Amino acid sequence: MTHDPYHYRIVARALDYIEANRATNPSLAQVAEAAGLSPTHFQRVFTKWTGVSPKKYQQYLTLDVAKTLLRDAHNTLETAHASGLSGTGRLHDMFLTWEAMSPGEYARKGAGLEIRYAWYDSPFGEMLIAATAKGICGLAFSAECGRAEALRDICARWPDATFIQDQQGLNTYQEAVLGNANARLHLIGAPFQIKVWEALLNIPSGQVTTYSDIAAAIDHPRAVRAVGTAVGKNPISWLIPCHRALRKGGGLGGYHWGLPVKRALLLHEAVTN
Repeated sequence: MTHDPYHYRIVARALDYIEANRATNPSLAQVAEAAGLSPTHFQRVFTKWTGVSPKKYQQYLTLDVAKTLLRDAHNTLETAHASGLSGTGRLHDMFLTWEAMSPGEYARKGAGLEIRYAWYDSPFGEMLIAATAKGICGLAFSAECGRAEALRDICARWPDATFIQDQQGLNTYQEAVLGNANARLHLIGAPFQIKVWEALLNIPSGQVTTYSDIAAAIDHPRAVRAVGTAVGKNPISWLIPCHRALRKGGGLGGYHWGLPVKRALLLHEAVTN
């Protein structure tokens, strides 16, 4: 898979155009024109990003993505947990280990904590990685909100921490995120949030779940609204796959880094698993 954010921008424009013109089922030439490329160049770039042809990909794009995934790839976390399902695909081929802050440490809002951060290219646009000495504590995408807002958002989560830009120091984490290597996570959140994020880690790549499924899996079946809030506050996008959580009726729900990014993540997993 290429990590050139240029390819993601091409794909994002194509997704937006197809979504807006779903009723007319636009041709390859029309989608390519909207993306700003010739049909031949567009097909080459699109196939390089997805691993499949635009025609096959468009079969997913012209459907109601969330409802189709909920019908065909709905993973209930209780079943996954009972069967010991670890999932397949890039994220579950990784060896993800994680450590959580204590409630007292979380309450101090990062006081005394040093967090290093750096920017990298990813398949879904520019990506911000933030990490403590224990592991990755933040991962954000700037394609929709911009670099300044993505960094402000991550820093605001732990306002009393010390943030240091360290491109070279985080290269190992970048390689882990993009290269299916071992990834260590440092979850910094309230106890309820961490329970929700742990549940998200059990959703296999290419499958989805609902907020109510997550609530049941963590033994809080009536806390669907609170689960949705905790999903939205997940600081480690992609690695903790909050994009796989949908509304019960099949709606995409929200996504902190923009619905176009969520749609691209889901569609990419749907056609590559």
